[in-house]
Amino acid sequence: MQVSNWLLNNFIEVFGAVTGIIYVFMEIRQTIWLWPVGILTSAVYIWVFFTSKIYADMSLQVYYLAISILGWYWWAKGAGRRAQGTGWNKEGEKKELQVTRLKLRMGIILFLVFVLLYIVMWLILTRLTDSPVPVRDSFITSLSIVATWMLARKIYEHWYLWIVVNFVSAVLFLTRGLYPTVVLYIVYGIMSFAGLVAWKKTLPHQNRHLDE
Repeated sequence: MQVSNWLLNNFIEVFGAVTGIIYVFMEIRQTIWLWPVGILTSAVYIWVFFTSKIYADMSLQVYYLAISILGWYWWAKGAGRRAQGTGWNKEGEKKELQVTRLKLRMGIILFLVFVLLYIVMWLILTRLTDSPVPVRDSFITSLSIVATWMLARKIYEHWYLWIVVNFVSAVLFLTRGLYPTVVLYIVYGIMSFAGLVAWKKTLPHQNRHLDE
């Protein structure tokens, strides 16, 4: 009876955790349907994080909604990178967006974006909200924004960012009493390692170093 009551009282959070796990499984398999599932999951977690006063992560879910629409388009059209042109091959057949490695120049840009986002979010959370965890919340949110953009572009190294985000998030949510979400992010972390292995197999040049 206690378990059923707990599930009833935490239905939204449990639902978000389940759809989140499905999302990562589809991400590992590079299934385009991960994007509509991600939209649904983000909508659920906007409410979960709002009620838990984790405001940066709540705003992150809004970003996820937008990037999921854009990622869905890029993956469907095969036009995530300029080098792929219109997303069609010479025979006139549609081609998928391919997994690529992170170039050094883009890596530097994304790092600077992360630092800027972190500073801005930390200032907002400390000065304008009652967030009890501004440092960790800002870190998770900023790194997740960069990682999700890399996912939308099918950049292989985004998995490394998710490994960091997932385990830091698990610790944060444990302190906030969001136990189903803690389990979710531990599963995310484990699945991120599986994603590294699965995506590496689809790289066109597995042994190629980072481009300059």
